[in-house]
Amino acid sequence: MNWLELVGWAGSALLVWSLLQTRILRLRALNLVGCLILIGYNTAIEVWPMVGLNVVLAVINIWYLRRLLATRHDEQTYQVVEVGADDAFLAHTLRVHAADIAKFNPGFHPARAAGRSAFVVVRADEVVGVVLARDTGDGVAHVDLDYVTPPFRDFTPGEFVYRRSSLFTDRGFRRVVSPPGMIAPYYHRLGFRREGESYVLDLPTPTAPRA
Repeated sequence: MNWLELVGWAGSALLVWSLLQTRILRLRALNLVGCLILIGYNTAIEVWPMVGLNVVLAVINIWYLRRLLATRHDEQTYQVVEVGADDAFLAHTLRVHAADIAKFNPGFHPARAAGRSAFVVVRADEVVGVVLARDTGDGVAHVDLDYVTPPFRDFTPGEFVYRRSSLFTDRGFRRVVSPPGMIAPYYHRLGFRREGESYVLDLPTPTAPRA
């Protein structure tokens, strides 16, 4: 087997591996790289139908990647829906993803949703993430759960909850504290500062309405 064949096999393996990804962004990116490798390989051996196929697939991947990256911070694409802590759909979501939640939020149990402020981040009718927070007094909202479903793990959908600070300030909160020990936290990208095992966000003081 010469080096050119190795390139072809590597491109094919990468294409297959990309299809095993649960994260949308990673799937598209790896698939694109695999297509580009196979375009080069099939061009070298002059298999033009396969060149054409991979060019089309590469264009499709680029289109989806541009769309995903362009809308990752778009409030028109991702919306925050406030639900009751005893909401049946919220309970269903926490139950379905219980094992995955435990990996990234150690110590959290679905039963702890009671008495919390609950926010579900959605894209159209698809659940993207869940944020649960509780009042610990002195104007502090402590986040007990900040969970992102696997397809959107390369994004930061929780930002839509924190960006709309009125969700917290309307309840009299002046500060938001992230759950300690969270695996792969992303709060440093949202203006939180590190304090011990948690991240803290100081909320803006609500502007009093003019008389």
